[in-house]
Amino acid sequence: MFVPQLSSQALPLRTHVQGEGFPILCLHGHPGSGSSMSVFTQHLSQRFQTLAPDLRGYGNSRTRQKFNMTDHLIDLEALLDRFQIEKCLVLGWSLGGILAMELALHNPGRVTGLILIATAARPRGSHPPISWQDNLYTGLASILNRVQPGWQWNIETFGKRSLYRYLIQQQTPQVYRYLAYEALSAYLQTSRAATLALNTALQARYNRLADLQQIQSPCLVLAGEADRHITSASSLETAQHLKDCQWQCYPKTAHLFPWEIPDLVLRDIDQWLEQHPQVWMPTA
Repeated sequence: MFVPQLSSQALPLRTHVQGEGFPILCLHGHPGSGSSMSVFTQHLSQRFQTLAPDLRGYGNSRTRQKFNMTDHLIDLEALLDRFQIEKCLVLGWSLGGILAMELALHNPGRVTGLILIATAARPRGSHPPISWQDNLYTGLASILNRVQPGWQWNIETFGKRSLYRYLIQQQTPQVYRYLAYEALSAYLQTSRAATLALNTALQARYNRLADLQQIQSPCLVLAGEADRHITSASSLETAQHLKDCQWQCYPKTAHLFPWEIPDLVLRDIDQWLEQHPQVWMPTA
């Protein structure tokens, strides 16, 4: 499962690079882009070098060809080579977390640690069926939020009746500003090929739990209690299969919890980094 094909050709990924120091590779979810990881990169780049690529088929890493999930690994390994990165810490959100685990499994000597956000090695969801009203209110909320980000009237009138109610629990203006500035453009730039590649992997019942024992590096797994896209139970299951792992679940939050409670999430990441200096000072 998830074995890269040697015949596949790497796609040069458009990468957002910030800061200096030990490298942290930041991988976005679906839909997403490197810029949608700014909640992490703007903070972490004050101490580290952060690299946040647009994955193949997302953002400005465009391709017209169909691909599969293994191609992401080929691209990421080529990216590390291009930036001459021998070792790095990997932070992944949702799909990015799955790719982070895969990268650690395929390159154990290159990945010093994992920060896994709203993700799982056997992802399971609890999302209810989507109605036409859901799509209507989501469209209206998104359009109005783009025009006037964080408008409380829009949140109360359309946002809380839209699909955003499954992505976030704390529907605050701060979250809607992230949705306006980070999420909408990423959604519009996500290709059909990227969606097909992800859906194909999920339909094949992706499950890497049995292989997680191979990951020796320290891991931090963070989850939102009310996550409907990748349940907190499946994130906990992943944490329990990792040898050296700290797990944290945030109440009254969902899949986009880093945008709901950014200060708390970043504080917990900072504390974990301080407790595990070997992930960013490998010789220590």
